[in-house]
Amino acid sequence: MERLMVLQVEAGGCPVEAQLNGMPVAALGPQGGRACLAVHEYTLAGRNQLALVVFPPPPGPPPAAQPRVAIGPTWARARLVLLRKGQTANDANARVLATVEWAVEEGKSHEAPHTQSADVDLPVAFPRWRWLDAPPINLTPPVQRQILEFVQNQALELSRGNPEPMLAVAKLRFDELALAYQHTAAAGMQRFRDHLQRLYADKALKIAPPAAEELLLRPLLGGRLIECLAPLGGPVLRTQNEAPHQANHGWPVRLAMVEGKIYVLR
Repeated sequence: MERLMVLQVEAGGCPVEAQLNGMPVAALGPQGGRACLAVHEYTLAGRNQLALVVFPPPPGPPPAAQPRVAIGPTWARARLVLLRKGQTANDANARVLATVEWAVEEGKSHEAPHTQSADVDLPVAFPRWRWLDAPPINLTPPVQRQILEFVQNQALELSRGNPEPMLAVAKLRFDELALAYQHTAAAGMQRFRDHLQRLYADKALKIAPPAAEELLLRPLLGGRLIECLAPLGGPVLRTQNEAPHQANHGWPVRLAMVEGKIYVLR
């Protein structure tokens, strides 16, 4: 690709979550830090919203904001940056499309959780992503059970080195990623197969199917998508390798339901 749109997130002294059009796309822990990732698949033609959630609450009903006192410099910043080939997000010639910033002086009181946002018109011409039109999901006990069984089955198949069940339910996701990044869905699916099978060959696919209490379901976008999380955050589908030489990997699951059938859209 000649140009790439990335989200750069930085923070100090506080946890933060960056959202694009209501979709959480990056998170930093209590010590802050930095993250940078491509975000084509979350952007829309026309008006977009970039948001920072400082001290993001755990999944569930949003709590009322409460006062906190800043211990040391406490700040966060998110930028949407358009890069040309060979540029980095910190390149002085990179085009900054939008910036959201938040800060509080050391020793000063502030309310948390707190959301800071900005609207921006982006120069993109992507098709209308399917997650925009997914029907809202009512998380009744039977639906929660269906999602749990789905995640457990995917965990078992992934741990066996079998990518096909995930590829089947995530075909729409691979189709849209191909449109977003100008490659083919077949190539993206083959990369997923190759990655999973390398992990299996290296005996680095220790994935435990979650019990009900180990699966958190987070409604996104008015309930049109459900994000499947582990108790401490992060994807519930993740390796739990113990060998020090084996890195751990996670696979985000943001699912939709249409006529009772589950699809992974992001």
